[in-house]
Amino acid sequence: MGSKQNSQGNIPRKPLSIFLIIGLCCFSYMMGAWPRSGFGKGDGIALEIGKQTDCNIIINLDFEPHHKVVKISEPSLPKAKVFKPCDIQYTDYTPCQEQDRAMKFPRENMIYRERHCPPEKEKLLCLVPAPKGYMTPFPWPKGRDYVHYANVPYKSLTVEKAVQNWVQFKGDVFKFPGGGTMFPQGADAYIDELASVIPIADGTVRTALDTGCGVASWGAYLLKRNVLAMSFAPRDNHEAQVQFALERGVPAVIGVLGSIRLPYPSRAFDMAQCSRCLIPWTSNNGLYLMEVDRVLRPGGYWILSGPPINWKTYYKTWQRSKKDLQAEQRQIEKLAELLCWEKKYEKGDIAIWRKKVNAKSCQRNSVNVCKSKDVDDVWYKKMDTCITPFPEVTSKDEIAGGKLKKFPARLFAVPPQIAKGSVEGITAESYQEDNKLWKKRLITYKRINRLIGTTRYRNVMDMNAGLGGFAAALESQKSWVMNVVPTIAKNTLGVVYERGLIGIYHDWCEGFSTYPRTYDLIHASGVFSLYQNKCQLEYILLEMDRILRPEGTVILRDEVDVMNKVKKIAGGMRWNTKLMDHEDGPLVPEKILVAVKQYWVGSSGNSTSTDE
Repeated sequence: MGSKQNSQGNIPRKPLSIFLIIGLCCFSYMMGAWPRSGFGKGDGIALEIGKQTDCNIIINLDFEPHHKVVKISEPSLPKAKVFKPCDIQYTDYTPCQEQDRAMKFPRENMIYRERHCPPEKEKLLCLVPAPKGYMTPFPWPKGRDYVHYANVPYKSLTVEKAVQNWVQFKGDVFKFPGGGTMFPQGADAYIDELASVIPIADGTVRTALDTGCGVASWGAYLLKRNVLAMSFAPRDNHEAQVQFALERGVPAVIGVLGSIRLPYPSRAFDMAQCSRCLIPWTSNNGLYLMEVDRVLRPGGYWILSGPPINWKTYYKTWQRSKKDLQAEQRQIEKLAELLCWEKKYEKGDIAIWRKKVNAKSCQRNSVNVCKSKDVDDVWYKKMDTCITPFPEVTSKDEIAGGKLKKFPARLFAVPPQIAKGSVEGITAESYQEDNKLWKKRLITYKRINRLIGTTRYRNVMDMNAGLGGFAAALESQKSWVMNVVPTIAKNTLGVVYERGLIGIYHDWCEGFSTYPRTYDLIHASGVFSLYQNKCQLEYILLEMDRILRPEGTVILRDEVDVMNKVKKIAGGMRWNTKLMDHEDGPLVPEKILVAVKQYWVGSSGNSTSTDE
């Protein structure tokens, strides 16, 4: 057994097999060493790849925002469309208040004086010219009292209102002495009388509404008392009254109390007035007075000077009977009582009522209360003969809607609507962050343009105001801001008014309710992203050009892709433009576009001139 096992375990290996194994091992060794030997092609490739893969390349990365110069990423786009000047007849073109179109609508309830915008096929795709000889308006406060004749060449009011001291023509300028139909001795004396009843001086009253404003002298003289008045009047046979107001540097829009609601939120104004505005307050069961009540803040004041107040003195001048005027005043008194307004003053030509602070503090029988769940849904909505209800309160002394601080503390205090959580997605903390953001952004704007914040830019518009942060950061006596809240954006206009600022609802697919050349500076954040699928961007840009003064400035901020499109369109509009990085650096996709409108004027034959 032992010999058998030994013979099997010691079988000798063949020499050939051993040599094969040794040869394979040597071959494998040589193949492994060959790429590192310096003699093969693989070594050259490895060296080349090593050269291209420099670990320190990050130091030289190009962070320059290529969107500054990059072409729009659409193939074979044509050059920017060049917009030609409109005919000289359109110098004072107001798209939605044109006389020819207005006369096609009923005169009942002033419907024909309301907004009637052209259909898309009738929109003007041209640049509205300035009149020959146009000059930059006088700086504030001189501008309050003087306007260049060449800018608003209409003398009719100097004749029609000569006795009432509205406006005088002297040489090549209009002078505004500060008079009015019901205050021929001047707006200051009139406001002094109001201030004996209404707390104007201490900041309690900050926002005001002037219905049927004329040339807005009431609003003009309130400004030095730190009160902002929103003035409106229709475009009618009193040619250019709102245009005069804006040329003076006073907030105003074209508007009328007709059949649709005013474009302001409920509880917006601390004070409202009618100074011989000739609005038929007792017509349609008190419809117009109910609309004033909607926009008047609880505890706010309404002033009526003119018919029928002091009818015993003026009934012959007004060519109306004593009986008729007495009946009208009695009806106004009844309506005021129904609205929970308490009469505080009547002397001479002036009567003043104060709205109660809540529903608990007034005694009235059952009334027709408006059923709408959203009292601020007003854009093109018909007025109803119903009373807007007060917000709920828990005590008789509580102010419905919330108590406001006196101005200027009111400007940055948390507005009641935000404190109560009434604005979706906005908290007290996010509101304060928004304020910080806009203060930071305004610093950036002033670095770009040092004239921002000076009287060079008196009339300012924010096309997408949000919470009013831009206007609050800019707030000073040197300028005012029209805060526009687009009808398709979150409704924050009530917050804007609670801060002591003014503004209006608007749809930017339509013309704004103002004359051409009425704003010095237009700011727009996110407007074009908001509207890029709603209407053509060129419509919005042409409307901006219409309302911007020659040599006025535009500041836009939006996503880079949208800004590239806007910059291309603006290139055909006689604007000098510059696309800039976000204040936080070039990697932020939001960019800033700054533009300055060139000076040019219209002339006969549709040609233009750049001569000053």
